[in-house]
Amino acid sequence: MGKATGFLEVGRVKHPVRPVVERLRDWREVYVPYPEAALTNQAARCMDCGIPFCHHGCPLGNVIPDWNDLVYRNQWRMAIDRLHATNNFPEFTGRLCPAPCEGACVLGITSDPVTIKSIEVSIIDRAFDEGWVAPRPPARRTGKRVAVVGSGPAGLAAADQLNRAGHLVTVFERADRIGGLLRYGIPAFKLEKRVLDRRLQVLSAEGITFRASCHVGIDVPVDEVRAEFDALVLAGGATRPRDLPVPGRELAGIHFAMEYLSLQNRRCEGDDVPDERFITAKDKHVVIIGGGDTGADCLGTVHRQRARAVHQLELLPRPPDARTPSNPWPLWPNIFRVSTAHEEGGDRLYAVATQRFDGDERGHISALRAVRVEMVTKDGRLELNPIAGSEFEIKADLVLLAMGFLGPERGGMLDQLGVRLTERGTVWRDERWMTDVPGVFTAGDMQRGQSLIVWAMAEGRSCARGVDTYLMGTSDLPAPLQ
Repeated sequence: MGKATGFLEVGRVKHPVRPVVERLRDWREVYVPYPEAALTNQAARCMDCGIPFCHHGCPLGNVIPDWNDLVYRNQWRMAIDRLHATNNFPEFTGRLCPAPCEGACVLGITSDPVTIKSIEVSIIDRAFDEGWVAPRPPARRTGKRVAVVGSGPAGLAAADQLNRAGHLVTVFERADRIGGLLRYGIPAFKLEKRVLDRRLQVLSAEGITFRASCHVGIDVPVDEVRAEFDALVLAGGATRPRDLPVPGRELAGIHFAMEYLSLQNRRCEGDDVPDERFITAKDKHVVIIGGGDTGADCLGTVHRQRARAVHQLELLPRPPDARTPSNPWPLWPNIFRVSTAHEEGGDRLYAVATQRFDGDERGHISALRAVRVEMVTKDGRLELNPIAGSEFEIKADLVLLAMGFLGPERGGMLDQLGVRLTERGTVWRDERWMTDVPGVFTAGDMQRGQSLIVWAMAEGRSCARGVDTYLMGTSDLPAPLQ
């Protein structure tokens, strides 16, 4: 590495953010550019560790030490080329990925890991600013046509790779804008949509065709798509939300997280969302059920809508502040984390189970009744048992269910194709990323189940290689996942 003693001389510094009081007044991204001199110092912390376990932690197989070293040496143009070699959209992962690479960083055994994520996003943002990210259409076309259903990270990654291989790619999206979860699921304060739009402009200029407002299996029959294209990639995500079937669930004012987030994202896009359809937290007592990333997205949105009070409930116990013996390096550290949304306020309650919802005379939610639970081991299995006498009540005018997703939506496309499903309800695929229907492939949450953006992109890249091999007999496309 450029500076062998850098990890001894420089401490980890978090990515700079805008002050809470400022960022709560708008929907712009909370992070600000990392000062170049400070970032160079952070890149110098990357050790000459011999075996870079960050590769193991990253599903994309990013060659992280290489571009860390290039940033340290001020060779930014080479850094973006090295980054793009394994990552189609580092501007997305650099903002949204929880960075499993940092959890596997060798420096993390005894110290704080390298700020890999901050270096990654700084490389790609500089590359766009400098004009280094320009359309590069393939030199030749194969004449083969591929349809990709779903324009989230998995679909876009697959489309990008297949287009590079020379195939004619069309991406179908049921929403009115391209981007899938990136467009309407992720709040603007985490991903300004200009970042998504600038990449879509590049992909379009490179020859990918995008068809929005096309719901395959509903608006567009699957048979028509299969007749027009030589291969089909299913990348529609896992959009079936997990519900909470307790007494009072039918009350007004209880909503799934994605219903809530998408409406705010539409207003941020400038859409005219009528007040009677819009879900707002303004001046309300809000309860968010679910302590994951989606719950944090709801929390940040609730803050910006000026909620009166916010409680976020998590069924599991509070994670420890540091790794436990049962969670050693280089496994993902299951530790207590504070997102930018949590920095902005709200009460987090752990080991809590919702028992029922109470309503007022209008049939609207007015309170949530819960009980504290304890984790016990019974017959080798973990159980969460209610603690007698620990029941309590929380005032609630708005409840948001952010408890994860159960897999792809049934009916429509999947029924028309007749693809095989797994026991978990996801789309089955073989080692070539093909379903049991010849010529139909799948990638991302649709076949994996709810997961990370970096896994979706890695699967999209690997699936593209499977499609390319199916169409051409062989493929030169890389595949991070075999």
